[in-house]
Amino acid sequence: MKLTVIGGTGLIGSQVVRRLTEAGHEATPAAQSTGVDLITGKGLDQALEGADTVVNLSNSPTFDEASLDFFRTSVDNLLAAGEKAGVGHQVVLSIVGVDQVPALDYYRAKTLQEDLLREGLTPYSIVRATQFFEFIDAVLSWTADARTVRLPATRIQPIAAADVVAAVVEVATGTPLRGIRDIAGPDVFRLDELGKVTLAAQGDGREVVTDDQAGMFAAVGGDALIAGPDAHLAPTHYRDWLQRAR
Repeated sequence: MKLTVIGGTGLIGSQVVRRLTEAGHEATPAAQSTGVDLITGKGLDQALEGADTVVNLSNSPTFDEASLDFFRTSVDNLLAAGEKAGVGHQVVLSIVGVDQVPALDYYRAKTLQEDLLREGLTPYSIVRATQFFEFIDAVLSWTADARTVRLPATRIQPIAAADVVAAVVEVATGTPLRGIRDIAGPDVFRLDELGKVTLAAQGDGREVVTDDQAGMFAAVGGDALIAGPDAHLAPTHYRDWLQRAR
């Protein structure tokens, strides 16, 4: 197959390109660094020429209300270019529970991205993943100082980026789902608990303070970020990944 990977130079995209290539497919990374601009449409026609499938791993440069305009314009341009090129499958990576957290601008923007994809003419697949292991350090840094890390008790079910890559590759090389596949890690944590596990493994002596007003995930209620019973559970456990990452 020939696949164009939008955002193909990022954390997930670069690994998707490599895995597809190793499997014998022709995978072309498309990003601003390769001359492709999703907002202006520059380079899209060339990047999608001859592609069977487009894998959209692009991300908004901001997480505020401006992300709505980014996803609206980028999806419209990508669908139009895909139809012109005869692309038969559009795949997008999204977030588990994304449509259950309207208080977050970025989650509303990702929901819009999904809706626009569904409304397009091209067969599609949506892969919704939980929060990546690789982003946990950044989450802790949002509400940290030299002595404490303040975190809400929000329940999450994090997943390794490598397991996300495997799921995206499987979906992208298969028949369009015309729906959603949820993927998640095997373990559920409270975010404050996950913070304690992470700091302990890193030998970081800061104290984790439970604060249900702290950080972006304070806006998430209940089990919105927990995968449902039909989700595909990845094999990698967070504690095992932490040990290998040290």
